[in-house]
Amino acid sequence: MKKLAVFFPGIGYTVDKPLMHYSRRLAAAAGYETLLLPYTGFPKKIRGDRARMEESFRIAMSQAQEMLSGVVWEEYDSILFVGKSIGTAVAGRIAEQNPATDRIRMILYTPLEETFSCRFGEAIVFTGTADPWVGGPDSRIAALAEERGYVCHLVPDANHSLETQDVERDIQNMKRIMEKTEEFIYAFPGM
Repeated sequence: MKKLAVFFPGIGYTVDKPLMHYSRRLAAAAGYETLLLPYTGFPKKIRGDRARMEESFRIAMSQAQEMLSGVVWEEYDSILFVGKSIGTAVAGRIAEQNPATDRIRMILYTPLEETFSCRFGEAIVFTGTADPWVGGPDSRIAALAEERGYVCHLVPDANHSLETQDVERDIQNMKRIMEKTEEFIYAFPGM
């Protein structure tokens, strides 16, 4: 069985940060080839600026499409898209337009609301209850995930990096997040 895991980072949350690093290691341990999309060149001061956010999405989308242009999707029996922040919206759009969409499963770390406007299959969602990028305690992420039938894990008091002000608590949260991530990776039939 041939498997591919594609990693769509955030703007400041690159592929070497903890969520992306550990999920990549888990996917590799499960036999997935890994493909990192280290896009760059975003404008500054994006949060709260709709025009800059849309420009950032276009930049990430264009670069991701270019980096994925050589992938022969039909060769893979299982495809995993792992996204963080704006990377979840890019992953969602690419999954929606992909000829292998029925074989793509998504891991969504701190997704943006725009991610849920895309149509894709199975997904797991992780979001913080204090994430200012999606409205903090007024966030609609859990409800949007539920509407789509996705399991959504809420990390209490966590920000957009799924971190709190307590290092020990962050380490325990990361352990739980990676346990759930690993369960999702291995939930694919045939694993």
